[in-house]
Amino acid sequence: MKHVFVKILLCLIPILGISQSIEKANALFRIKAYAEAIEIYKDLPPTKESLLNLGDCYYYNLDVKNASKIYETLYSLHKDDSLPNDFYFRYADALKGVKQYYKSDVIATTYLDAPTNTGELRDLLNTVVPFNYNVNVLKTFNRTVSFGAHVYNGDLIFASPSSSGGKTYKWNAQPYLDLYKGRLTDDNELDSIIPYSNSLNTKTHESSVAISHNGQTIYFSRTDPDRHRINGELVATVKLYKASRVDGDWDDVGMLPFSSDFYSVQHPVLNADESRLYFASDMPESLGSFDIFYVDILADGSFGEPINLGPKINTEHREQYPYIDEEQTLYFSSNGHIGFGGLDIYLSKLDKGTYLSPLNLGEPLNSPRDDFGYAKGRTSDEGFISSNRSGVDQLYRFEKEEKEREYVIQGLVVDKNSQAILPDTQVTLYDEDGSILATVTSDEFGRYQLPTTPNNSYNLEAYKPLYIPSFESFDTNDSGDITFDIELVIESYDDAEDIVIEKEDGYTYIELENIYFDLDRWEIKPDAARTLDVLVELLNKYPRMEIELGAHTDSRATPSYNLALSQKRADAAMNYILSKGIGLGRISAKGYGETQPLVDCGDNCSDVEYSINRRCEFIITK
Repeated sequence: MKHVFVKILLCLIPILGISQSIEKANALFRIKAYAEAIEIYKDLPPTKESLLNLGDCYYYNLDVKNASKIYETLYSLHKDDSLPNDFYFRYADALKGVKQYYKSDVIATTYLDAPTNTGELRDLLNTVVPFNYNVNVLKTFNRTVSFGAHVYNGDLIFASPSSSGGKTYKWNAQPYLDLYKGRLTDDNELDSIIPYSNSLNTKTHESSVAISHNGQTIYFSRTDPDRHRINGELVATVKLYKASRVDGDWDDVGMLPFSSDFYSVQHPVLNADESRLYFASDMPESLGSFDIFYVDILADGSFGEPINLGPKINTEHREQYPYIDEEQTLYFSSNGHIGFGGLDIYLSKLDKGTYLSPLNLGEPLNSPRDDFGYAKGRTSDEGFISSNRSGVDQLYRFEKEEKEREYVIQGLVVDKNSQAILPDTQVTLYDEDGSILATVTSDEFGRYQLPTTPNNSYNLEAYKPLYIPSFESFDTNDSGDITFDIELVIESYDDAEDIVIEKEDGYTYIELENIYFDLDRWEIKPDAARTLDVLVELLNKYPRMEIELGAHTDSRATPSYNLALSQKRADAAMNYILSKGIGLGRISAKGYGETQPLVDCGDNCSDVEYSINRRCEFIITK
């Protein structure tokens, strides 16, 4: 028995050891000590949980090469085993990071309900991105890892791992971040790099500064040195701080009131007039992992409530590193909008107080890895970004040159009821003040096209004789669209109004009660006036409608007498309509005498037939 017990114990020892390793790795994973957890996970049996956590450890440490390999193994073994949606998101993202775009597109399209074609996106952005970018790494000498540029007074301020020693960050086993500054040279180098401020740098992370125009106020991100329990895990949140310039250094350092122990607030930037502070946060009001917010800076220096920029900007994933230029254009980074992998940099124009759908700024500004921290440089044509496209976070300088782009509005004109295409329709483009900019006629296939410019408001009018004109309002934006498709739908008068009828003779009539005149007279009687008032109401309802008023007599007089009498009656009816405010150019009057009888009975007509031939008709001409 003793030997049997020993054998059982020897068999259990490896199992117990594996169990303890799993527990230790999972504990490290929960506290985000990913670098240390990797060393344990990679030696564990390839279970679903261990593979998922190992892949995530690599992913969160920006090692997309190993992350994509582990995710591929997990996918091949467990794709039919209820893998979570966020796995597929990270898997697709990691595949983009190693430039396996087709496979990434298949994963995103199949599992994330996000039809994606990176090749088509690249072709589109090559056409529509407003600038050409020339991007080069900024030489920072001994500062290999660096990011988060802010240019002030000729200096570039950035974050980089501390060179003062001390403990390392468990997430990536690297030193904690400090703020540094260097002098920009004309040779695309950063010279004379020194710690930015001993008053701001501490033993925890500092990064992402924003400095007021007068240089007296600075905002920056700092990681809380203490951890707080959030959803069962101990987490150190990032908070925003403010400091004031005193005797050439920063003093009076204080945390902003909307920072918290239970969510992060980071990446501050001021708008041009310094009335607002923009930032990224995962506070409870966030739509996703991190969103872009702003607070108003009040006259007394206090702050308003955080405002989320909403779903056009923010997604269920990460939006971070906002930047606002002098024209209030928003630049930010996101991995939630369609892009090339990791964080990409986007642009969004402000229109009537609302930011429009964002535009990916394309390659080479963006890459398969994380691209973030857009900031203006010393001139309007120079700027800086941060990227780990080389494997580590580095600063890059870019120069931009504006492209020539042609914007158009195009579409079809169709009948509202039959859906038939309508050629020869006049389409007019108006600016927001109502001035005509251009007019075209739809072609034989009902198509039209008109030139526009970005970030403007327009109105379109479709007009065709015998149809009710229709109007469409639209805005052009700078979110990647240079061709705007708007279908114009118009309805014919005879479909819209019961009293309007298109007859077999090809004319469109307004069917009203007959107008009666006294014998040999042409004055408008009260009954006739009530009938004509219906016509006036219709003309007021449709300001582009034009009609011909035709008066007819029977044949019981000479033709010349009947022709003259019918013209007087037609003129009398027209004058009544004009007296009600209808414009002279919209109505014409014509007397036909006895020339167009409805009943061709000659001189042998009954009283009923004579009355049918005595009539007024209203034909819509436009």
